[in-house]
Amino acid sequence: MDALITNAAEPGKGAGAGSPGWFDPHTPPDGPRPHHEGDGAAAPSRPVRPIRPVGTGAGRNGDPGPALPRPGPAQDAAGARHHPEPPARQQPPPRAEVRPRSRPPSADAQLIRRTMEEVAPVADKTTSYFYALLFIRHPELRELFPAAMDSQRDRLLKALLTAAEHIDDAEILTEYLSHLGRGHRKYGTRPEHYPAVGECLIGALTRYASAVWNDEVEGAWVRAYTVISQIMIDAAAADEKHAPPWWQAEVVSHEPRTSDIAVVSVRPDQPYPFLAGQYTTLETPWWPRVWRHYSFASAPRSDGLLVFHVKAVPAGWVSGALVHRARPGDVLRLGPPGGSMVVDHSTDNGLLCLGGGTGIAPIKALVEDVAQHGRRRAMDVFYGARSDHDLYDLDTLLGLAQSHAWLSVRPVVSHGRGEGGLHGPLPEIVQQYGPWPEYDAYLSGPPGMIRSGVDTLVRGGMPSQRIRHDLIEELVAAGP
Repeated sequence: MDALITNAAEPGKGAGAGSPGWFDPHTPPDGPRPHHEGDGAAAPSRPVRPIRPVGTGAGRNGDPGPALPRPGPAQDAAGARHHPEPPARQQPPPRAEVRPRSRPPSADAQLIRRTMEEVAPVADKTTSYFYALLFIRHPELRELFPAAMDSQRDRLLKALLTAAEHIDDAEILTEYLSHLGRGHRKYGTRPEHYPAVGECLIGALTRYASAVWNDEVEGAWVRAYTVISQIMIDAAAADEKHAPPWWQAEVVSHEPRTSDIAVVSVRPDQPYPFLAGQYTTLETPWWPRVWRHYSFASAPRSDGLLVFHVKAVPAGWVSGALVHRARPGDVLRLGPPGGSMVVDHSTDNGLLCLGGGTGIAPIKALVEDVAQHGRRRAMDVFYGARSDHDLYDLDTLLGLAQSHAWLSVRPVVSHGRGEGGLHGPLPEIVQQYGPWPEYDAYLSGPPGMIRSGVDTLVRGGMPSQRIRHDLIEELVAAGP
């Protein structure tokens, strides 16, 4: 997701102080120690509890202990993307849902959350110190990261918070971490890199959670990181058998729609299986190792082309390059597909779709997907934008609505009088047309619109398990 990140996850209970180590703990090398402005304390020198050995998914020896269950064939999140059949015939990947807990948090979960509460006020310092430790102790890993770390620095803590939220939910955590493990292949991450990351993570927590840190807390984090890294390593090893770490993709067309939005079509160098409604990560030649998320704006096509809608945002390195600099013939790199905002074709439920701004891209892909399946399912699309001028793809959607009687498209603008007279916040307009008792909802757009939309639909009586979205900032994975 789109920077190299590490996460904390469900702890196991098998690692002990005398178990064999992933690495031999050591003190920082001679020379300058990592130092954060305003902190005069030296790096922690007390040894870190060893972490269990890790393999590549096969041939490991020893009992890992009763930690997070290993994903079996039915849980393998790689299934949909690696199935030999064309993507259109694949089953949608399972949607992770937060289920009520039947038992109180585990002891390790409580210790880890207590640590997170302690470091939250000093999140910036903790993250900076982690990277300082990593790059000084293991300078060979610096090349895996982008040259500028300003957008990268926050993602570690976000990933930790995401994992901590589901620390006792093996299914959700396994799906989340498996996706990260597969995605990290594009950075050149290898199994031997994980011990260094774990060592420096523990070092940073030791320093900035000193008020609650003790041997018991350290043990919980060591067990957690052992399980996390193993899931990610195994997922990467499984993925390596079926897919490359990245795809090269040549830009074949670049169509400006507004001053800051362009529709970009690319041709990958080899088949790229994905499902309508999913997203990928893109890297441009102008900003190496800087990846950003973009949703596919079409269902899988017979010509193999991939289409993206890109809006240049202020200080957006990748988006600015794709809108203002990319031209046919330029070569981009693509990471693996991800996301759960896909249509369940086993039901006849109607489809309620909210697309804000360039968030209309995956909604358009879903429309094409339903049309390709040839089933007449009611589909109501609400296309929101700030003004009429920002409804850059409205003509395409209205054309689809003319071709398919089951499709309704309603443009909504938040400023001024929109076409069709619909104006105001998109979720409120959708609520006026409700309720939606026999519909599944799909939301794509700015994070605020998604949150407001979900709240509105739930208040209107729609069960949360029938609402799908991929809020990138919460996926971390983010997050490029």
